[in-house]
Amino acid sequence: MALLVYKFGGTSVGSAERIKAVADKVKKAHDMGDQIVVVLSAMSGETNRLIALAKQMQAQPTEREMDVLISTGEQVTVALLTMALHDLGCEASSYTGAQVKILTDSSFTKARIRKIDDAKLRKDLDAGKVVVVAGFQGVDELGNITTLGRGGSDTTAVAIAAALKADECHIYTDVDGVYTTDPRVEPKARRLDHITFEEMLEMASLGSKVLQIRSVEFAGKYNVALRVLSSFKEGNGTLITYEDTQMESALISGIAFNRDEAKLTITGVPDLPGVAFKILGPIADANIEVDMIVQNIADDATTDFTFTVDRKDYQRALALLEQTCADLGARKVTGDNTIVKVSIVGVGMRSHAGIASTMFKTLAEEGINIRMIATSEIKISVVVDEKYLELAVRALHAAFELDKISA
Repeated sequence: MALLVYKFGGTSVGSAERIKAVADKVKKAHDMGDQIVVVLSAMSGETNRLIALAKQMQAQPTEREMDVLISTGEQVTVALLTMALHDLGCEASSYTGAQVKILTDSSFTKARIRKIDDAKLRKDLDAGKVVVVAGFQGVDELGNITTLGRGGSDTTAVAIAAALKADECHIYTDVDGVYTTDPRVEPKARRLDHITFEEMLEMASLGSKVLQIRSVEFAGKYNVALRVLSSFKEGNGTLITYEDTQMESALISGIAFNRDEAKLTITGVPDLPGVAFKILGPIADANIEVDMIVQNIADDATTDFTFTVDRKDYQRALALLEQTCADLGARKVTGDNTIVKVSIVGVGMRSHAGIASTMFKTLAEEGINIRMIATSEIKISVVVDEKYLELAVRALHAAFELDKISA
């Protein structure tokens, strides 16, 4: 008998028929003797509908009230699934985050989980019931309803799995696992049987949308084995765990990309101590996240400073940098919001030389100019022109023979 946490996303519970299909899947597992906790998202599109309603009431909705509103989406799905399970003769109980109690901090719309009281869950599981929990939400110390931010149901599921010391946490989505890259860009992409927490964290942070970054961080911290599966077809999915020595042969596990990049450059900045802070300080104060950074020192005691931001922050960052340029007496500011980031990821890079040269040679042979480069132990990221995204991904996928990796 295994203790398993299942999480189903919005598309998996997007209609009454799909909720009934989830109930069938859960009952089959329960009938085989497994203890099951189910964590649900709101029905597909429901959260967006609620946000739109809120904006009809208030241009900038109050965050506390926003959490009260958007937490209702999950309350609907947990109740409906529990009803469907009852109809199949399966004992089940539904809980909101507050009822569990999933204790969070008070950062409305982006709260973080502090503690989970697992007493009610264990009592129901020991009584042979399926437990159905609303994802994406919790409660702070004052009893206020809080939500965890987009994709927060993944984090709820992993946190509950950690609290219960579950054998595995299954994340059911509309894809059947983690692929070497996005199959919509490279049809030869292959599903991976295994991937490490480190690799998955890099993939998620670099643009892969399969799992929320915080959920992967949480799983790695508490050693929760994650499995990504499809709600719509059978299969073993992709298991995410700590590094396995049997995986050493895989130099590269996948290629991630991010279309939402923009690049800013300030040139002719006096090369003095603290100049980087003077450039990036106003950007940070505006709550704009900076990704890649490159600094070049010229012979005339000036420096050129380039960094990337999310494309949605481009205009704000550009305006701030132009003010900084005037303040510092720098030469000029330029920007480009038609770039993308392409990254290769793999724990095998630690013990194999030549990965970077293979990547750069491949891009050069395709006539793709590299604008910026960033590296870590298990990833290499490059910035290229947006028009080359799909060509770069396909070329790198072929160069590293990712379609031939044993799945």
